[in-house]
Amino acid sequence: MKEVKAFAPATVANVACGFDILGFAVDSPGDEIEMKLVDKPGIVIKDITGDEGRLSRDPRDNTATVSVYQFLERIGAEKAGIEVVLHKKMPFGSGLGSSSASTVAGAFAVNALFDNPLTTEELLPFAMEGERVACGAAHADNVAPALYGGFVLVRSYDPLDVVRLNVPEELCCAVVHPHIEVSTKDARNILRGEIPLVDAVRQWGNVGGLIAGLEQENYDLIGRSLQDVIVEPIRSMLIPGFDEVKRAAIYAGSMGTAISGSGPSVFSLCRGMDKAERIAKAKVEAFKSIGIESDMFVSKVNKVGPKIIY
Repeated sequence: MKEVKAFAPATVANVACGFDILGFAVDSPGDEIEMKLVDKPGIVIKDITGDEGRLSRDPRDNTATVSVYQFLERIGAEKAGIEVVLHKKMPFGSGLGSSSASTVAGAFAVNALFDNPLTTEELLPFAMEGERVACGAAHADNVAPALYGGFVLVRSYDPLDVVRLNVPEELCCAVVHPHIEVSTKDARNILRGEIPLVDAVRQWGNVGGLIAGLEQENYDLIGRSLQDVIVEPIRSMLIPGFDEVKRAAIYAGSMGTAISGSGPSVFSLCRGMDKAERIAKAKVEAFKSIGIESDMFVSKVNKVGPKIIY
């Protein structure tokens, strides 16, 4: 292949109780990347759309292309010439894995460009390096679901051990992104360095319950387990109207509602697309009642991950 265009999806990380270890992919939004082989050696970012001039055009400092350098070194093609056009179709600081979508799209596209010499699992460390450029740490709770699709558990980083989880067929997600921005760095800095043992025990129980609920396709157990007693009480202070939005979602039929990633997006899980639409609209109205406009994204859990458009 001489030219490809790839899409990588947004993701919901943490999933309430699973701080830094759980995540899942959604159908939209997401980022797209165009990649073309050229005669002149080196990687060139020809254009970026949708970023309002905020992203670096230096390919060694852009999440979408850092993973490409890593890939080329791995397959011994450092002298290859590649032109890149990145289409940012996700809001910044949204808690939906914007940087992860870019780096996964880059890794997935370059692998396709060279006839897929690496497996999906082999691409993950390269995608994580792109995440390191974005936020200073190579977290996998966004990049892994963006790359694998579905629900994932990051069991360990040393050694890296990512586990794919079952996704019940009727499980749907309603995400609402209010038009405010929360810095991942700020959202991490306000967290406590220590937590009471009683809170840790409750959180471990919820993580185990959520995973068991997914594997057993027990929607009631999934809903009971979508509780975060450690991070949400602190991070919710960064999201105006969070409590009202959560109540509106629960009243509309949400199994569970929590902060997506570091926020400010708020996700809800439910059974069926009709209910997901109703929940998303209720959350939009709740934000609007306090003067905040928002966007809604409704889909089943994305089991596919990235895809080649052409």
